[in-house]
Amino acid sequence: MKQALLATALLSALPLAALAADPSGPPPEGWSGSGEAGLAIASGNTKSQNFNAKLDIKFNDEQWKDAFYLLALRNKANVTTATIDSSTTPATIKNVSTYELTANRYEAGASAGYKLDDRSYVVGAARYEHDNFSPYTYQYVASIGYGYQFLKNAVDELSAEAGPGYKVAQPRGIFCNIPGIGTASSGAADCHKLDSDSNVVLRGHVDYKHNFNASTSFVDTFTVEGGSNNTFFQNDAGIAVKMSDKLALKAGWQVRHNTDVVVGKKTDQLLTTNLVYSF
Repeated sequence: MKQALLATALLSALPLAALAADPSGPPPEGWSGSGEAGLAIASGNTKSQNFNAKLDIKFNDEQWKDAFYLLALRNKANVTTATIDSSTTPATIKNVSTYELTANRYEAGASAGYKLDDRSYVVGAARYEHDNFSPYTYQYVASIGYGYQFLKNAVDELSAEAGPGYKVAQPRGIFCNIPGIGTASSGAADCHKLDSDSNVVLRGHVDYKHNFNASTSFVDTFTVEGGSNNTFFQNDAGIAVKMSDKLALKAGWQVRHNTDVVVGKKTDQLLTTNLVYSF
């Protein structure tokens, strides 16, 4: 929890000089959004299929600042494993190649911000995630907090949100009571999924955008959900280059980290190159 408090404090303390910056005016009102997708297929000596897609929708008017998103990541590839062949004498080890699912994540999120003035707002946010290959099979969180628009001009945009929330997460893994060990003293082993974790968290969220010129921009989104059982960090950085008013190419780098896991690695990374359509 101390890590989450520190991270959120640092995020909230982003350049105070930005407070003195003159905004270029309110953002355009109404609905806007973007959709991006990337696909890679390989065949021959190796076989793989990779697909990732994301849909962002935003709404802005004099009173509300809302955002919604959907995300999907799926990958299948040849996986080689070593197995023992007992049909030979002596037994030998051989490599077996199978075509398996290696990534499968779906995520949805929404936030609704009620503006208090031109810069500050009260925000409620929620997200749900299902991932077959992360330390947590699923997790969902709902929070309420305070947001502030530090910067809004032709070159830079910077906003930050912070507040308490409630999170439920299902750790990956199986717990077994074995006869003679633990609580089971006789009979067959009793195995079941690990119980889900639920606790109060502190959520921090930062959105930053820098326009190098009319066609090239850098975007970075950082989120932290810190609780007593686990602290989750995610950072999405990307560079987009416009090909037209509607189309752009985007290179992205995502880093996700859990401080406490039962099985699996704590950190996941994802590199993408997508085509983006804005509307």
